[in-house]
Amino acid sequence: MLNLYVAPSSASSRKARAWLTEHNIDFKERNINSKPLNTDEVKQILRLTENGSEDIISTRSNIFKKLNLDIDNLSVSQLVDLIVKYPDLMKRPIIFDDRRLEVGFNEEEIRRFLPREVREAELKTLEARIS
Repeated sequence: MLNLYVAPSSASSRKARAWLTEHNIDFKERNINSKPLNTDEVKQILRLTENGSEDIISTRSNIFKKLNLDIDNLSVSQLVDLIVKYPDLMKRPIIFDDRRLEVGFNEEEIRRFLPREVREAELKTLEARIS
């Protein structure tokens, strides 16, 4: 099952929800402001990142600026504790399953969550149009 972590005020979160719905992809949605993540959930997301905290921390967020954080000098457990306490530190939306993670909304990148047979059919259609 696909997970969609959102912030209600985020335009990117609304775009991701609309895209998943339009493509008939089942997902569980969670507003992480009203239902914050626990330690294990944050660790799960971090495990799926390619670049660790860089992928999920919003350095432009008000809370990041207010806390005056130096992410590079935090231990993983300190970082996780901060995210649990201040969910607005995270970029949104966060879209993931057991193997893949997408942070933010990018129409090209989100396509990786389409079933393989759908992607293959779209590729064949595109190839037919080109030839």
